[in-house]
Amino acid sequence: MLTNTTSFLGDKPINRIGFGAMQLAGPGVFGPPGDARAARTVLRRAVELGVDHIDTAQFYGPDVVNDLIRQALYPYPDDLKLVTKVGARRDPTGGVLPAQRPGELREGVEANLRTLRVDRLDLVNLRLVDTGPGPAVALEDQLGELEDLRQEGKLDLIGLSNVDQAVVERALELVDVAEIQNAYSVINRHDDELITFARAHQIAFVPFGPLGSAYANGPARLAADATIGQLAEKRGATPSQIALAWLLARYDRMLLIPGTSSIAHLEENMAAIEICLDDADLAALDRAGVTSGAA
Repeated sequence: MLTNTTSFLGDKPINRIGFGAMQLAGPGVFGPPGDARAARTVLRRAVELGVDHIDTAQFYGPDVVNDLIRQALYPYPDDLKLVTKVGARRDPTGGVLPAQRPGELREGVEANLRTLRVDRLDLVNLRLVDTGPGPAVALEDQLGELEDLRQEGKLDLIGLSNVDQAVVERALELVDVAEIQNAYSVINRHDDELITFARAHQIAFVPFGPLGSAYANGPARLAADATIGQLAEKRGATPSQIALAWLLARYDRMLLIPGTSSIAHLEENMAAIEICLDDADLAALDRAGVTSGAA
């Protein structure tokens, strides 16, 4: 099965493998990396390899990852889409706290514009974060603020992150939704039904943790899975490449943003677009995913 190399993010043509920049920050996505020069080199190499979609957030660091992107790539290539997210902030020790009141969402968008040095963001994801014991902020108020910012020309598209289908259905009553960004992989199949929903509505699906959660030993589980290992050998690929190729075959608006701070891993990830899985391969991987359980 040949894999389409391009798709759409909303109405924007886009290459299907982009780059998730989160791992360029320090440990715990907090503070600077050990080697900022190497991080900038990875970003430049990603663009050389055809990446036209970088996923980031001002609260990665905070500021650190956006600063690296700006230092490495500004002035940006004309076709580069910068996608970010709002809805969270960091405390002085690196803890992730909700920031979902309308004023906080506006501050988050403005901080991304400032640190990336752009006048407009291609897409902003509303990242839903557990607000704890306090009162929840109404989804209508959150999306209303992002729509106001869109009308002001500060962002083009609105996406959702860390959501279930009920939230997406409610959101579609309020705004156009261009992207859903949730955890999903061949060993984390929790969102199978949501992908069917996204396909029916032509909404891009962008899985984070596409190789399985690192916190649950996802990459090691991929490497240890017999089916994935057999297909990797058959296709002359790595287990990670097979996992990415499976995602690409899942839905034509599945956009990947595997992240890495390594040039070698970046090149390995980008080469997954060249792997052709046939129907038998995909059926075997579907069974492997179901039996492996969620990451």
